[in-house]
Amino acid sequence: MIVLAVLLLVVVLTCVPYLVTIAFAEAPATADASPIFGVTVPQGYKQWELIAPAEEAAPLDELRAVVGNQIAIDAYQDGKLPFPDGTILVKRAWKRKQSPEFASATIPGAATTVQVMVKDSRKYAATGGWGFGRFVNGKPVDEAQHRTCFACHEARAKSRDYVFTRLAP
Repeated sequence: MIVLAVLLLVVVLTCVPYLVTIAFAEAPATADASPIFGVTVPQGYKQWELIAPAEEAAPLDELRAVVGNQIAIDAYQDGKLPFPDGTILVKRAWKRKQSPEFASATIPGAATTVQVMVKDSRKYAATGGWGFGRFVNGKPVDEAQHRTCFACHEARAKSRDYVFTRLAP
């Protein structure tokens, strides 16, 4: 009986670290992370430096601003491609709205999306080293929309490390 108890104790103690590793490795992604990539909206991004503004014509009719973390800003300023791991780009978008104070001015209206690109060449090797996230009201959009991200970037911006935005002069 004692031998059986000791054997059982050895098996349990041997398996516990393995079972804990599996439990953590397969923990579900948080509700705030993008499907497929697990990208989240970075804290403090609204205070990041501007890389470039943009205007999107109909049917979206949006004003956009791309901001980046310090790694992104340094890479842009140094003309460094590919972007280094740790680069984070965030595109903020708003509906275009005519200014009530100045008839010829367009101003941001309601926020539409926040889109995030995170460079991690190992984690996202299958998608050019980039993970993607698209968020509406702080929540990620569905998996089907995330499946379109890399294909669009690959088709139009592969030569610029899959990044559309260029540093504004």
